[in-house]
Amino acid sequence: MNNVTIIDMIIQGWPVLSLLLLMSIFSITIIVDRVRLIRRNQVNARSFMARLLRILAEQGKPQAVEFCRKYEFPVALVSAEILQQAGPREAKERAMEHAMQAQVRKLESMVPVLGTVAGTAPFVGLFGTVIGIIKAFASIAANSGGGPEVVSAGIAEALITTACGLVVAIPALIGYNYCIHMSEVLMTDVELSVYDLIEVLCRNEATQA
Repeated sequence: MNNVTIIDMIIQGWPVLSLLLLMSIFSITIIVDRVRLIRRNQVNARSFMARLLRILAEQGKPQAVEFCRKYEFPVALVSAEILQQAGPREAKERAMEHAMQAQVRKLESMVPVLGTVAGTAPFVGLFGTVIGIIKAFASIAANSGGGPEVVSAGIAEALITTACGLVVAIPALIGYNYCIHMSEVLMTDVELSVYDLIEVLCRNEATQA
């Protein structure tokens, strides 16, 4: 009886396993890149807004805009857009929404690919499973009356591709959910903070009118 090793399984299922390997490398690259970006943009939005409002009150709007432009994280970029937006509250809120959408697109760029990998990797593995089962039955037909060793290679291919499909899909799904959740948390903090800025600007404009 022939013993089927892990190497034999990989050799038998290499076409499907190669695709799963590429999907895994692609998804891990995206996860690492997005997590680094999210962490780089995580700041204390309330603390930043307190400093910004103090500069706005003491030095004026041009200095406040200049202060925002020193930074690249979302609360600074959104605040700069609001400060530069003339007009009533509605105009400032539209400027806030547009700026926040731009930041969400930046944070979640390529993240949908993780969802695609998480959804398709098990099916790619299942495809390899089907191919392995077909090979197993073909071996049975070609070697009528043979023992388990006749179908072992095909069954091994079926098992290894199924397992690898799940191994690729699970981290991709975790990465997708993490990136979406952290992006939402980050932008919610920004939204809550910049509303204070809108309130102050509208109050100042009403006083000056």
